[in-house]
Amino acid sequence: MSGAGSAAPRVLAVANQKGGVGKTTTAINLGTALAAVGERVLIVDLDPQGNASTGVGIPPEIRSVTSYDALVGATSLAGATLRTAVPGLAIVPANADLVGLETDLIGDSGKPFRLRDAIAALAANPPVEGGYNYILIDCPPSLNVLTLNALVAANAVLVPVQTEFFALEGISQLSETIEQIRATLNPALEIQGVVLTMHDERMQFSREVADNVREFFGAKVYATVIPRNIKVAEAPSHGMPLLVYDHKCKGSEAYMDLARELIARERRMKAA
Repeated sequence: MSGAGSAAPRVLAVANQKGGVGKTTTAINLGTALAAVGERVLIVDLDPQGNASTGVGIPPEIRSVTSYDALVGATSLAGATLRTAVPGLAIVPANADLVGLETDLIGDSGKPFRLRDAIAALAANPPVEGGYNYILIDCPPSLNVLTLNALVAANAVLVPVQTEFFALEGISQLSETIEQIRATLNPALEIQGVVLTMHDERMQFSREVADNVREFFGAKVYATVIPRNIKVAEAPSHGMPLLVYDHKCKGSEAYMDLARELIARERRMKAA
């Protein structure tokens, strides 16, 4: 399919060097919510655990071609893409092969650009009519060759932050990393937004951390807050995005609000 007439996708890395903050949950459910309001979305799973793939209903046994294959040049991103049960949402799945990527690309000076180049090829010849509007990259919770590829390929970073004690520590590490990437490999990289996750409004400590994050990042912090919700935890075990598992729960409503807020923010940025 020709890429003529289709705009380049907006590429967002969902990243935080701290684990357990809701990166994968955000990638899955924001992607689903964006698709639900008519956007065409591709999730690229770059975590060797493959949780994003599981969470959208792609079990390990059907991941014969993965993001690893695309990064080593064995296939294109389009060749590794699978449709999900959600209309408008596709995924490039992942598995443990990604663990060996650093070793497999040793001596390759172009290794930080593998994903960027693969996305450029996808945008030039999109496999879906009109191309993808958004590509969300689910990053592993560490700074390695995978996260590096995501940050080099991305237009911007979406940072999920759990409202708990060490939240700002993780953010400061990521901010330093982003500055290093901007100075060397991707000068246009920016923080698109910060999303407060697993928030319990009843706990004073959660409210204090949320206030601290807003003080640190100002307008970058989304007004939408993702609440701590049992349905959010249950959905991945059923291989379903939260919005499919229970579209009426508070978590689903929050991710729909986040998708609308993100789209509005993107439009303002384009207009500026």
